[in-house]
Amino acid sequence: MTDAADLAARVREGDLRLHELDDHADADTAAAARRLLVERETGATLDAVGDYGFPAERAESNIENMLGAVQVPMGVAGPVAIDGGAASGETYLPMATTEGALLASVNRGCSVLSDAGGANARVLKTGMTRAPVFRVEDVVEAEALVSWVRDNVGDLVDAAESTTSHGELLDVTPYVVGNSVYLRFRYDTKDAMGMNMATIATEAACDVVEAETDAELVALSGNLCTDKKPAAINAVEGRGRSVTADVTIPREVVEDRLHTTPGAVAELNTRKNLVGSAKAGSLGFNAHVANVVAAMFLATGQDEAQVVEGANAITTAEERDGDLYLSVSLASLEVGTVGGGTKLPTQAEALDVLGVRGGGDPAGSNADALAEYIAVGALAGELSLLSALASRHLSSAHAELGR
Repeated sequence: MTDAADLAARVREGDLRLHELDDHADADTAAAARRLLVERETGATLDAVGDYGFPAERAESNIENMLGAVQVPMGVAGPVAIDGGAASGETYLPMATTEGALLASVNRGCSVLSDAGGANARVLKTGMTRAPVFRVEDVVEAEALVSWVRDNVGDLVDAAESTTSHGELLDVTPYVVGNSVYLRFRYDTKDAMGMNMATIATEAACDVVEAETDAELVALSGNLCTDKKPAAINAVEGRGRSVTADVTIPREVVEDRLHTTPGAVAELNTRKNLVGSAKAGSLGFNAHVANVVAAMFLATGQDEAQVVEGANAITTAEERDGDLYLSVSLASLEVGTVGGGTKLPTQAEALDVLGVRGGGDPAGSNADALAEYIAVGALAGELSLLSALASRHLSSAHAELGR
């Protein structure tokens, strides 16, 4: 068996490159060799990084030049009662974070949601997007391309869907800026987050566009998708799953459990999340939805960079017949239960906690359920933080927990 120290020495001597180690040893030995090399070059000790709990080969499709694993503490909030379109009953919400007091806050919110009879959640729109950009001669050619696309959607569907047995091309929307034409393809990717699926399918459709028109493809992604960047188009048109969760909490529950009133929470939400966010020019109108999205993304193996879009949310609150109505609408939550990081052992176990690991029956139902669980977690987090602010207990709660 090849020794890790020998491999590290060969890299230092220039006989091998770092990324070539996997061709000369099993994945765990290659990772050990990289640790030895980095330790020698930097003076760091990587004992904890190297103490991971799964075969390194399980991560070969997720990372290159693997050294080991970073362990983020994972806990659960709940259980919380949910009435969703795909998710129902009581469940625990797995969350991975290094932020003290976050789980405690969301847990309090989950408890109050259950005391109020549970939260509603529904996925209202689905569609992963990819938007290539084409070059044309002028606006006359741009208009001709737009007309061609509208008349030949069927050909684009055939080309795109020939690359996948699961994905479905839902629509293609053209946008023109001078002599640049952007075609925003939108797909139903079922239980996959679907970014790779959409990219491969769109490339096949672009070949048809170039073969049948005078347009030239400049880039397979023209940033009108929009992936991993704040974007108004995602807030308006949605991307991935557009999901909303809401609840009506009786006044006595608000007063007894949250030590505030429905009116105070509603006013705070308006002045903070709506007016304050508008004054700041924010694309998100919420208190801390990103906290829950990020924690559940890490726990369940989602693409953590897509927290940028996933936290694009609006929280609303109003006093209704003396009770508190609260909602959170996440416009572009990009999640999946198959592929990517969902295959890693610890992330797969977190999906098992939710009962949504792998493909659903019908297809897409597991990813819908995951989106609803995240939305309810966000609702619990918003409720708890807004109430802590309204009751002026935020700093005292952090002090009590030693955070």
